[in-house]
Amino acid sequence: MTPPVRSLVARAPRRRLLAAWVASLALSLAVPAGAQPAPPAVTPPGLPAGVAPVPAGLPPPPVAPVRDVPETFHGTTVHDPYRALEDKAQPEVQAWMRAQGEHTRQVLARLPGRQRLLDRLVALDEAVPVRVAAVLRQPGGRLFYERRDPGDNQFKLHLRQPGSDRLLVDPAALERRTGKPHAINYYDAAPGGDLLVYGLSQQGSEEAVLHRLDTRTGRPVGAPIDRANWAGPSFSADGRHLAFTRLQALRPGAPEVEKYRNASVWLMPARGGLAQARRVLGAGMPGVQLAPDETPSVSFTHDGRWALGLVQNGVQREFRLYLSSAAEVLRGQPRWRPVVDTADQITGLSYHGDTLYLLSHRGAPRFQVLGLDLRQPDMARAQVLVPQGEGVIAGLAAAADALYLEVRSGNAKRLLKRPLGLQAGPALQEVPLPVTGSFALADGEGGPGAAHPDLPGLVLDLQGWTRARQIYEVQADGQVRNTGLQPAGPHDTPEGIEATEVLVTSHDGTRVPMSVIHRKGLVLDGRHPTLLYGYASYGMTEEPFFSLSRLAWLEAGGVMAVINPRGSGVFGQDWHMGGFQATKPNTWKDTIACAQWLIDQGYTRPQRLGLWGASAGGILVGRSITERPDLFAVAVPQVGALDMIRSELMATGPANIPEFGTRTNEPGFRALLAMSTYHQIRDATAYPAVMLVHGVHDPRVEVWESSKVAARLQAASTSGRPVLLRLDWDAGHGIGSTKRQQLEERADVFAFMLWQMGHPDFQPR
Repeated sequence: MTPPVRSLVARAPRRRLLAAWVASLALSLAVPAGAQPAPPAVTPPGLPAGVAPVPAGLPPPPVAPVRDVPETFHGTTVHDPYRALEDKAQPEVQAWMRAQGEHTRQVLARLPGRQRLLDRLVALDEAVPVRVAAVLRQPGGRLFYERRDPGDNQFKLHLRQPGSDRLLVDPAALERRTGKPHAINYYDAAPGGDLLVYGLSQQGSEEAVLHRLDTRTGRPVGAPIDRANWAGPSFSADGRHLAFTRLQALRPGAPEVEKYRNASVWLMPARGGLAQARRVLGAGMPGVQLAPDETPSVSFTHDGRWALGLVQNGVQREFRLYLSSAAEVLRGQPRWRPVVDTADQITGLSYHGDTLYLLSHRGAPRFQVLGLDLRQPDMARAQVLVPQGEGVIAGLAAAADALYLEVRSGNAKRLLKRPLGLQAGPALQEVPLPVTGSFALADGEGGPGAAHPDLPGLVLDLQGWTRARQIYEVQADGQVRNTGLQPAGPHDTPEGIEATEVLVTSHDGTRVPMSVIHRKGLVLDGRHPTLLYGYASYGMTEEPFFSLSRLAWLEAGGVMAVINPRGSGVFGQDWHMGGFQATKPNTWKDTIACAQWLIDQGYTRPQRLGLWGASAGGILVGRSITERPDLFAVAVPQVGALDMIRSELMATGPANIPEFGTRTNEPGFRALLAMSTYHQIRDATAYPAVMLVHGVHDPRVEVWESSKVAARLQAASTSGRPVLLRLDWDAGHGIGSTKRQQLEERADVFAFMLWQMGHPDFQPR
């Protein structure tokens, strides 16, 4: 067996890096071919007193096969010793993954406090009378919503009408029939409420199949439609037609990267079949220019006049927009006219009548609201209705009575409204909210925070770090009432818990916001198990949210800190761009600064500090521990993006190019290499304990990203701390996981961290 290479990156000797690139990085990203990497100039914490090793008697995790595959990009050779783990269909790879997973299961089962922690998580969850999500209001008092009772393992879809409440869709029934967990991915209802469309997927795959249901009879309508992962269904104003996005049918042997390309929007009679469907938006249609990686969707306005054709380029927030009359689309002869281009930097929209409301950061990094008359759809005619202010305009929603705006100043949120229409200048009116907390406005009529253009006000959910989520209705007169949809539970406002908001100075003097949630009267003696969580990609912001599992962590004596490093959107577009592609190192450097602050202030010490992040948050976790392995005792990258050089070749790889860059050009490659944890792991380095968590059916981040990093760390680390790979063969990216899966996973993460932080109740015997 070939020994592991000493570094995964080697620079071709004749190629010189740009001076600006060299100056931008604090650590070496590559070594000359054949050279040994320099040892890290840090002293890792090692295995401190009070932390027991992996239980005796357990066989070690299996060693992964090393079959190095070197590739050269723009003069730099990148090594890939564990490329073989990418083919999870191979029996050898499956055997290795199952053995790794079994080793992890046995190790976690030896932690004495794990079962008690799981029992507490279950008890906290079951104390909640009911959980409600995805509320959709319709005229006539109809209310669709998803609901999970204490005894349920998955959300079910209900319809509440005056005098009745009926169960419409029960994923548990499918699980009983198939033995595989199912989940509702999306739903919408026809304007009259008599027809429901929804997507179902199994085992966390997000491979949704579109179903239709007659809500009066409870009977299915038509045959299920596959390849409807993100269908974005929209009914015509009369409810007689349905538009939805469908993926292309892949030819046998097609590359994985083709899976989400060349999607199209189809229109069919709402109660008809695919044989009657017509393609109404996609590449090659008159007046439309669509790149293979762009995804279209169509929405009909409620007055029946217009059809909006939205085109998104992967994860890029800025979209393009086409317009046609609804009548033309319903005839199968759309005349699409381009209205919004990506250069307009529009990231959100809402509409009422002939007025289109647009959220733009063009020349306004904290965003502004534009208004456009759909009868004269020329962006040159767009009017600034709400100019940029001190706060970030984070969302908008048009109701029958007003245009509502969500404005954020740090973690503080305000709800504002202004009259409908294109008249400029009306003063914004603040809607007083009953409690201080976070909320989000949605662009459509479904879900909390969304408005319906035929109904006044909106449905809003409010929550905070120390206050559980409640669902409110904002009425046209400005009154806000609790809907009672989300009944109060015994732990909704736990006593003795508080959140401290701080700004931490980062490596370049930038002030980074962090929320520290802890018990009141906490003594800052450096002894508390502390968990630091962050994400910081796509301009998404970690806002105050309530978590019963966090309460269990605090009950165990812990502290939890949530950060918004650059790459998030907490302070607007500029903040997002500060952790984007070539500036992505700011994300983990901000994280490191926040970790050091927690130590300096006496909340914790390196031996009791953990780092946790999911999905793109894996970049934050992985690069923080590879740059400062001495700063953390334990880390958990969950469904993490960890091999950024190869991730471009995944099915979702092209969709992420706008955010992270592409290896096909040198600036993009350099940025990806800098943020790729797999390529920054060095041999003979004392890394923290790491548990990589992943669902095998993950459609967004392939499980091999965690497998490869697990193998690399197991070969490279000298700390004596464990590197575990926790796999769930009935899960994916976490979307669609059952309640039991989520609670088991959380118990494993917390127990593993408390073990490595030296908590006496979690030391294996």
